[in-house]
Amino acid sequence: MAASKQNRSGAVRKTKKGPAKGTGGLGRRSLEGKGPTPKAEDRTYHAAGKRKIAKDRLAATQAKTGGGRPASTGPAIRKPKQKQSDDFEVVTGRNSVVEALRAKIPATALYMATRIEFDDRVKEVLALATARGIPILEVMRPELDRLAGFDSVHQGLALKVPPYEYAHPNDLLETVISRGQKPLFVALDGITDPRNLGAIIRSTAAFGGQGVIVPQRRSVGLTASAWKTSAGAAARTPVAMAPNLTQTLKAFKAAGVFVIGLDGGGDTDLPGLELADRPVVIVVGSEGKGLSRLVTDTCDAIVSIPISSATESLNAGIAASVTLYEVSKLREAAKAAKKKK
Repeated sequence: MAASKQNRSGAVRKTKKGPAKGTGGLGRRSLEGKGPTPKAEDRTYHAAGKRKIAKDRLAATQAKTGGGRPASTGPAIRKPKQKQSDDFEVVTGRNSVVEALRAKIPATALYMATRIEFDDRVKEVLALATARGIPILEVMRPELDRLAGFDSVHQGLALKVPPYEYAHPNDLLETVISRGQKPLFVALDGITDPRNLGAIIRSTAAFGGQGVIVPQRRSVGLTASAWKTSAGAAARTPVAMAPNLTQTLKAFKAAGVFVIGLDGGGDTDLPGLELADRPVVIVVGSEGKGLSRLVTDTCDAIVSIPISSATESLNAGIAASVTLYEVSKLREAAKAAKKKK
């Protein structure tokens, strides 16, 4: 009969608790631990250790070459580049682009659609861009659509410009007074639609205004859409940004400028406005909320535009245009009356 496995020499019986015989001291050594954890820079697999190795290698190489940087002895250690701001605006449309170039607005690139239909404006745009050394890039229309915004009518042209640099309202007022002009400004209170801003800039330029004032908070800025709606007038009419609209209006009042607020429930009608011949700033509120309480309290007069009862209110851009036209008409009439005297 063959001997059983348990009776064979050299056999070790194993149980769930491990070998029955001794471990030869392995357990005792495992309890002693591995000593303190090495520093990060002493561990070759750690990022700090790799940096130390690279630093030591570079120091050794520079010692051999007299401190100079070797031409081909390993990768050069460079400082990370500062991230450059990629903020920019895109002015689209032939009129807007040509006006921006005429006004010498800083531009970094001109994008032109392939197979564009040439007219006098396109020819002038190319001539102005070439004279100023602006790169001209011919791109496919889908790429131009993406750059300009799919809801923008670019007419085959787009001009890449840096963010608009706003003037300070007080500086704008001082410039107008120093020229001997009668101040006529439009201030926006809570206007958030860039198309309204563009329309107001265009009307301000058309009726002899010297600038538009927008608050720093809760208001639209001069975006590409506003540029487009202004039809190039933004290149000729400065836009100032007020850190605090109420304080700016008070500063204008202290300088002798009358503040006129537009509101449907105003106590003064626009036709025949007595203040039209004075230095004025017209404040236009949002269509929904109108003028804010603080701005209303600052105004010298709250003026309403008579409209049909079937119409609830006017668009902010249209209201500003009608008011600017009336002020311009009354000022011309006052000039004519002075001449007759």
